[in-house]
Amino acid sequence: MERTALAIPAAVALAASCLAAHAQGIPSFDEQAARQFVSQQVASQGNASRFDVQLGTADLRIALPQCRRSEFFVPAGARLWGRSSLGLRCVDGATWSVLMPVTVTAWGPALVASTPLSAGTVPTSSDVREQEVELTREGSGLLHDAHELQGRTLSRPVAAGQALRADMLRITPVLQAGEPVRLRIQGPGFAITASAVALASAGEGQGIRVRTDFGRILTGIAREGRIVEVTP
Repeated sequence: MERTALAIPAAVALAASCLAAHAQGIPSFDEQAARQFVSQQVASQGNASRFDVQLGTADLRIALPQCRRSEFFVPAGARLWGRSSLGLRCVDGATWSVLMPVTVTAWGPALVASTPLSAGTVPTSSDVREQEVELTREGSGLLHDAHELQGRTLSRPVAAGQALRADMLRITPVLQAGEPVRLRIQGPGFAITASAVALASAGEGQGIRVRTDFGRILTGIAREGRIVEVTP
């Protein structure tokens, strides 16, 4: 199995040879064209700055009907990311398709912890740095901008150098259940303030239910400073 490193800029163009001709009942396999096809698919997914493509071998020992033109395709439900499959099918002269294993390893920038961070930490831009990570190993939800940390608290400890993902963070509450809050009730031409009690915890901008001093239940938007905005 040969391993080749491909750069994103070289992945944009597909050569015409990607649609390989076949003259003896077995499709000719253009390995370079296959790599170009995979590269284009990976490049379209964004974020990867570089990647490796490892192609396996399709079982072409069986006799297939003669094909004048074939093309590569991504099988339904598959994604050319990590371990996957690449398809080759006849589109002129016969009806068949074969699959070959392919492994894509991609790297790209993401936020990682500069130092060990404990659960409950409210991280700031000084706690993280941008670093190249293996995207195909880290999974989805990687953070790329320190602004994504605002109003968030770590729900688990993070080691130094570990990539940060969205599922590691929760919204930092600005209101706690049972806390007294100040209501701001605004409408066309009027504004009213009143006292109430929060019935749940909520972060900045989240919806929250409160109970007024008269026992009425209202729903509003949580704001810092124990404020709940209510639109009648």
